[in-house]
Amino acid sequence: MIRAALVLALLATPAAAAERVVSLGGAITEIVVALGQGDRLVARDATSTWPETVTALPDVGYMRALSAEGVLSVAPDLILAAEGAGPAEAVSMLRAARVPYVEVPEATDGAGVLHRISAVAGALGVAERGAALAEAVAADLARLEGLRAEVARPARVLFVLSMQGGRLMASGTGTAADGIIRMAGGANVITDFAGYRLLSDEAVLAAAPDVVLMMDRGDGHAVAADDLFAHPALVATAAGRDRRLVRMDGLLLLGFGPRTAQAALALHRALYPLAPAEG
Repeated sequence: MIRAALVLALLATPAAAAERVVSLGGAITEIVVALGQGDRLVARDATSTWPETVTALPDVGYMRALSAEGVLSVAPDLILAAEGAGPAEAVSMLRAARVPYVEVPEATDGAGVLHRISAVAGALGVAERGAALAEAVAADLARLEGLRAEVARPARVLFVLSMQGGRLMASGTGTAADGIIRMAGGANVITDFAGYRLLSDEAVLAAAPDVVLMMDRGDGHAVAADDLFAHPALVATAAGRDRRLVRMDGLLLLGFGPRTAQAALALHRALYPLAPAEG
């Protein structure tokens, strides 16, 4: 009860006064801007790259490799952090500082996105704006449900994070990749483990994907399509034979912020290019 009361107090206290907000997590930053509160941001982390205007803000580093000193150097009066920010030592120092630290839960489905919007809006003291944004996002998510209902045979999708030593690092269950595939009406072909793992050639063959999904990294480290489809096991699958590869911006695809319905719709159209356009 005491912990719950403290959390509520932290959510309520900084809201009206917080004018120097640090956002840690690309989707969290997107939500702040979508709520019309971008002018309150004084810094962001390296994953916060959209909208482009936020890239002019000071960058306090990658959200999983933070320096507490770096975050505190911009004198924030509120820190909004995606779950998973770290390392633990840095987060402990930030929590111990005299600055409210609000952790926003991870999300891998539509309900999670709406919860994130509500959490950020509550922390910023703009609950009405949060309700309006959540309503708009929920409407987009509902339209996606209709499109999924029209899919007769879900496309079998293999999400590949990277290729290491000729082996594919792929997504299992419980990841953002798994969530966006399901939201788009596809079927994740890897269901026998959670998280990410390197696949054996036998596992790739058994997965029998129709489509490979990857992030469009744009950092010079992306796997070339020719290298991907030269993989000896992948080439024997439908995805390999047809060279079906879908690339999407990583933050859009896996961020699970206010653009997630847009991402799922774009992926749906890529998976089912012959389906009738939404009326």
